[in-house]
Amino acid sequence: MTSQPYDDGPGAPRRVGPYTLLAKIGEGGMGVVHLARHQDTGARVALKVMRPHIVGDDEARQRLAREVSSLGRIRSRWVAEILDADPFAPVPYVATRYVPGLSLHDHVQREGTISGTDLLWLAGALCEGLAAVHGAGVLHRDVKPSNVLMEGRTPILIDFGLARVADDPRLTHTGWLLGTPGYLAPEILYGDDATAASDIHSWAATVAYAATGGAPFGRGPAMAIMDRVRRGEHDLTGLTGPLHDVVAAALDPEPSRRPTLEQLLAWLRPQTTRPSPVVVAPPTPPTMPIQAADDPFAAPLALAHDVYDQERDEPPPTRGYDDTPPVPPVPPGDPRTLVMPAATGAAPTLVERPAPRPAPAPPAYDPWGEELYAPAPPTPLAERLRRLGLVVAGAALVGAACALAPFPVLLVVVVAVWLLRSGSLAASRVGARREVRGRRWYDGVQFLVHAPWHLVQSIPGAAMLLAWAGGLGVAAALLCYAVAAAVPVSLFVTGFVLALALWWGPGGSRLRGPVSRVVDPAARSVGSWLLALAIVLAPAVVAGAYVEARGTSWTPNGSAPFSQR
Repeated sequence: MTSQPYDDGPGAPRRVGPYTLLAKIGEGGMGVVHLARHQDTGARVALKVMRPHIVGDDEARQRLAREVSSLGRIRSRWVAEILDADPFAPVPYVATRYVPGLSLHDHVQREGTISGTDLLWLAGALCEGLAAVHGAGVLHRDVKPSNVLMEGRTPILIDFGLARVADDPRLTHTGWLLGTPGYLAPEILYGDDATAASDIHSWAATVAYAATGGAPFGRGPAMAIMDRVRRGEHDLTGLTGPLHDVVAAALDPEPSRRPTLEQLLAWLRPQTTRPSPVVVAPPTPPTMPIQAADDPFAAPLALAHDVYDQERDEPPPTRGYDDTPPVPPVPPGDPRTLVMPAATGAAPTLVERPAPRPAPAPPAYDPWGEELYAPAPPTPLAERLRRLGLVVAGAALVGAACALAPFPVLLVVVVAVWLLRSGSLAASRVGARREVRGRRWYDGVQFLVHAPWHLVQSIPGAAMLLAWAGGLGVAAALLCYAVAAAVPVSLFVTGFVLALALWWGPGGSRLRGPVSRVVDPAARSVGSWLLALAIVLAPAVVAGAYVEARGTSWTPNGSAPFSQR
């Protein structure tokens, strides 16, 4: 599947490969990340579109293909794994699992630091995510709070391994440091190659940030931060307990003195009582005993041995780096594409690309030009007419109720408008928070706690809508008076117009939203629509018959207003 030429300016394409771009959710030096939807399956993914100046020649694409073939074997709940990729498309892209929620950096800034069992859970989950990445034979190389997304209370690693593409000297600038200085291991700052110990150092700095709310090597100019990293001058104030010693050991400036990933997992797993990670890699024996006499990490491990049973999960298997099967070369202009097999260790193959499909109608840009949204498919005309019929029937029910007992009905209408608007406002606030940081267990509690404020907040909008609809209702009543219509008929018309004005008036969307949750499903089929129509119209007919037989009830007045007794 080919793609349109890409740039991230105002004229950016609305489709890349088989994906429709919905909204930009991030960008960096290597590419732009979009929330995208697959045109066939409808699945939503995080689509990273590589910039032309990063992946600009065939050798760079081959390197990207090798990375993708390795990372495609990762299957872990702690990693936003690769779902699809095409390194040889005109616009190279990588699609990963979409994780709704804030980054760890933003989560800590908005909701405070993480402590207790939640901190152990985060540290263990990140460690298991690294084990899954290392098990596939690649390094993450860029573990930091902004590359960890919080799915509820569960951390998910993103952007794993892709920074390796920039190792090509022809694709980098002299002196360009890839990564965030406060989260890079000191050996990288000295110019050495990254190792598994480098990811452990970044892991520890990230856990320290989650626990303390600040970068462990402080803030300030990049050179000052890098100098503190090289000397191991970290600040872990706020991080207490055995985890403090574990993180401090992992931040050692000497890679050989840091704990291994296997040792970290052996210490963390019993305390978080979580299942072992799913690591797709060939099994090999453990490379190091859990406890050694000269190991500086032995004290925290001894504590874990004293407290927890010796029979625990084996450490995840390891393997060498960059030993992935070779990728067959793809000549320029070749119509074939790379396919990553599901079997571990199998070599990637080249297959014929499917014929391009006609591009769907492009979605519309947001009027402010900030984000791109795909319009929902149009509702069939028959269904829209059925919805309209139910709305009109509901207005007729309000009119019949007004003819029966106008004062109580008007009071009920005012209270219903107020409550519906406040409930819609509260629900939209919860939805906005979930869109940013995902679902939380306390969403329902937060909804109830904020409910009184939303009741107050909705009063101005409800008053404006009621004034608008009341004015149209009075106008309808005056017209009925002008033509000398009977009082029950005038009350029916007034209530009918009032209901329609509330539905389509200014701010009526807050009413339409909650009510449409009932109206729209009822209108999808003829059978359910007829049943709903009968349920709405039956009380209206009964109220009309009662008015015809006994007249209008003017409770609590006892008589019609302006009448002479």
